[in-house]
Amino acid sequence: MCIMKQNVEFCFMEYEQLESIILRDYNGQRKYLNHPERKRFLANSAKLSPDKRAFCRVLHYTGCRISEALALTPDSIDLSEGVILIETLKRRRKAVYRVVPVPKPLLLELAKLSSEPRFFDFSRTTAWRVVKDVMEQSGIQGTHATTKGLRHGFGVAHATQKTPLNLIQRWLGHASSDTTKIYLNAVGKEERDFAKRLW
Repeated sequence: MCIMKQNVEFCFMEYEQLESIILRDYNGQRKYLNHPERKRFLANSAKLSPDKRAFCRVLHYTGCRISEALALTPDSIDLSEGVILIETLKRRRKAVYRVVPVPKPLLLELAKLSSEPRFFDFSRTTAWRVVKDVMEQSGIQGTHATTKGLRHGFGVAHATQKTPLNLIQRWLGHASSDTTKIYLNAVGKEERDFAKRLW
């Protein structure tokens, strides 16, 4: 839908158009890791040094952005609650945090890392390269073989497991539930099972 305002044309996307852009690229390729790819990524990250392995596991289990993972400090983990506290860095205002439950072994792994101000003492470029290398070792190629693909994979995985939408929204740090609803439309095992009834 487009409108003219002061001789400038403003176009707005319908929800269905927005959905296809987020989960598929312009060639129709997936922009998220599916379940087997997520498992391979996690398995291959185990071969890395402790800090890089923990970094990959944080991305996998929280769906956080690369900059959010790099900003984690020892104060970001709560062993008694089994959660990681993540500052949402994409919001305009500072100090917006979200709490994401993670497996206890990941929290213990993080607790063993250095007592430096941050857990991960490497740049965004190094972090991106680490993820890219693990993707290649896992045989994952294409548009979805990125940190963003991991984030989308986290959302899709929870949506297909029927995790309540408000929890997925909170864990991913989305300001609007409309953004999170996009993950409900990924074609997963359950949808294929419904379709198979007529095959």
